[in-house]
Amino acid sequence: MFFQLFQSGSSLHLKRAATLLQEAQMARLEHQAAAEHHAALAKMYADRVKRLTHEVYPLPAPGVDPDARAEQEKPAIYSIETSRRPKSNLLT
Repeated sequence: MFFQLFQSGSSLHLKRAATLLQEAQMARLEHQAAAEHHAALAKMYADRVKRLTHEVYPLPAPGVDPDARAEQEKPAIYSIETSRRPKSNLLT
């Protein structure tokens, strides 16, 4: 009878330990999913940095004069007129 007193408390302890184990497993799954999400975001941003770097600092094409390429890629400056013609056309 004396040992039955400890046995009921022992089953409560085991139930509590099982509940804590289940909570820990769920937390591990949630953090693993979050880690996979963050890894995907890191890869996406690395690809974005690479793409934007190539847009900002383009590599010269082989066989093309860099000065001629820079002249071709100059941004157009537009006039304030409603026809929106480039200013370079207005000056010539």
